[in-house]
Amino acid sequence: MTGMNNLGYVAHVKQDDYAGDWHEPHRLEEHLRKVAKLSASKAGTFQSSGWGMAAGLWHDLGKYRGAFQKYIRDASGYERENAHVESPQRVTHSTAGAVHAINQWPSVPGYVTAYLIAGHHAGLPDWSGGRGSLQFRLRESGPEYSEAMEAAIPKDLLTAHQPDIPEPARNTDSIGLWMRLLFSCLVDADFLDTESYMAPERVNQRGRLPRLPDLHSVFFERMNELQKAAEDTPLNRTRKSIFDACQRSAAESPGIFSLTVPTGGGKTLASLGFALEHARKHGKSRVIYAIPFTSIIEQNAGVFRQVLGEEAVLEHHSSLDVDPSLESAGSRLAAENWDAPLIVTTNVQLFESLFASRTSRCRKLHNLVNSIVVLDEAQQIPRDFHEPITRVMRQMSEHFGVTWVLCTATQPDLGKQVDAFGSVLHTGLGNIREIIQKPAALASQLKRVSIEMPSDPDEKLSWEGLSHQLAEEDCVLVVVNKRQDARTLYELLPQNGDTYHLSANMCAEHRSQVLAEIRHKLSERKTGSDRPLRVVSTQLIEAGVDVDFPVVYRAIAGLDSIAQAAGRCNREGRLPNNGRVVVFQPEQLPPPGFLRQAAQVTLKLLRSGQLNDPLSPQAIQAFFSDLNTQGDRDKHGICRLLKAESSSDAPLAIQFRAAAEKFRLIDDKGVGVVVPFRPEGAEEPPVDQWLSMLEQDGSQKWVHRKLQRYSVTLPESLAKQLHGMGAIYERAGKFVVESSHYHPVWGVQAPDSLIPAESTVI
Repeated sequence: MTGMNNLGYVAHVKQDDYAGDWHEPHRLEEHLRKVAKLSASKAGTFQSSGWGMAAGLWHDLGKYRGAFQKYIRDASGYERENAHVESPQRVTHSTAGAVHAINQWPSVPGYVTAYLIAGHHAGLPDWSGGRGSLQFRLRESGPEYSEAMEAAIPKDLLTAHQPDIPEPARNTDSIGLWMRLLFSCLVDADFLDTESYMAPERVNQRGRLPRLPDLHSVFFERMNELQKAAEDTPLNRTRKSIFDACQRSAAESPGIFSLTVPTGGGKTLASLGFALEHARKHGKSRVIYAIPFTSIIEQNAGVFRQVLGEEAVLEHHSSLDVDPSLESAGSRLAAENWDAPLIVTTNVQLFESLFASRTSRCRKLHNLVNSIVVLDEAQQIPRDFHEPITRVMRQMSEHFGVTWVLCTATQPDLGKQVDAFGSVLHTGLGNIREIIQKPAALASQLKRVSIEMPSDPDEKLSWEGLSHQLAEEDCVLVVVNKRQDARTLYELLPQNGDTYHLSANMCAEHRSQVLAEIRHKLSERKTGSDRPLRVVSTQLIEAGVDVDFPVVYRAIAGLDSIAQAAGRCNREGRLPNNGRVVVFQPEQLPPPGFLRQAAQVTLKLLRSGQLNDPLSPQAIQAFFSDLNTQGDRDKHGICRLLKAESSSDAPLAIQFRAAAEKFRLIDDKGVGVVVPFRPEGAEEPPVDQWLSMLEQDGSQKWVHRKLQRYSVTLPESLAKQLHGMGAIYERAGKFVVESSHYHPVWGVQAPDSLIPAESTVI
């Protein structure tokens, strides 16, 4: 590295992609000052700018140590540009600033800042529990700190005024959330300043998205056009009344709202209308629309783009998050920070980020401040996490200006729960304001189906028996509980018409193509076609997928799932009579866990005679009341881990990493794999070209977003087995499925012996 030995203190280095020459290095002092300024600005949105300033000034003090400066100059090969990315194999630098913060501000303020600095590469640490804990690192930090302090560091970099402690930081339950938001400010500032050096051409690409006020104007102009053009039917009049109610309620003060609208009532666009109008009235910064399943995120994002334009929506989910063990300079630049006016994401991405310790997951958190979050299908929030989720929602609302909208056809019970002696078991969300004043009357008004429950709750129906019943139907949708069930039933269906399969073993692009064909066939039937149409799907079709069948069969499940399946039946209310929803009990219940418990509660209510009207608010309330007694609303002890403890030896003890590891909304952690799906008309799978681009430059966000639509989330256990047998290989930092293991009908496939029960859900 000729010419790089007399350059002062260096933060980052970069080599020209073509000529191989070294660029002017990124000066360490310049980096610290810029990160401090950026971090302070971001933390200023929640009155914590002084904390952001100090964390930014001190986060890379360890890079002043001679060992690091020698390492970053001497490193060779591709690792030269990644030398600043801390790992156990490299010269560490993040502990020195943590020690300095405690020396400057003894007690709690210093420890707050120490957590942020110590974790700015590896993630927020636990206080105790091994070599990665903050306690251990502080105890073993002597050489790193003393070596750094021997350097000629400008004095003003080493001092900062101790800020006041804001309200959320004075509470042992909420200080952890405040610290994660501060951590987000530091990490995002560090990423952005590093990007300005590593990839300056990208800086100019930022800030080009439309502003929220512009989206408001476009949205309401477009909705006015659509409503004028809509056919004057009772259903469309009801939908307009729902939309108008949302617009009126948007003037209310920020807080927590619920929008309880039966499926088919137009709540997706109505809730977005509420959010945009509420943002205009109260000066909110952005709208986040969270959806329970990755499998339908593209549909909702597509609906919003049709109304607002292609560039208006940032679509982001977790299926292609980079494994932290593979982190590099490029992957850090590609991480999302949600600096956009409208984000469509998943519950997993949203809530696992709120409880995360990893830098890439936490980076976006400060952009949730002063936002509006719409939780579509709020009943899908897993019961085992009700307490930590409702607590963080309440804290974000009370301290950080977030308005929440619980949007669902079957409102879950997220309020306070007490036992028979009056002791509080679950604090819940507190004051929830309902946007629709008479949801029970609306449910009756929008009733378009008749539910046929099993006459004998104990009678089982084989797949062969079900296929014979379906052979008598000309147009039917069947919703089952497991991916393997969908494949089994599909293979038994008669082939005297059009037969389709849908499951999350298919990538988003594949599902979209199949859904487009299904909608086309449904449209043909309206114009006289009598060709049979039969579709078998997992429950992914229930959460907002816009299809309309006269008959729907649903495998036994929770009442909330049955209600969602009913939303795909007579959706537009065009049948002369109610549509038919037939609930059947297959030979096996859903896999063990929450889904099985929900199905068992439905059977219990059926046996007790409480389901004369299965979709009535009374039945839904009875269902959730019983279901929520089946388990612990903080099963994994998340709240306890994030509660700050103090002692003479530990002024501020929080287990950030342990809480993040336990906060998994999906039990068997999913692994995102890229699949070689080839759209109709394409000569080769387009992923080949995109993966080649990532091999050249892994930080290209637009390529990562393209690959989201060609990815499938597999259970970790199944992904490991497929990898072991050579069906999955690694390329460009991604796991990629071999062409031989992606079927044109049911997507990712493996020998039956490799399919565990949990892998077949959804």
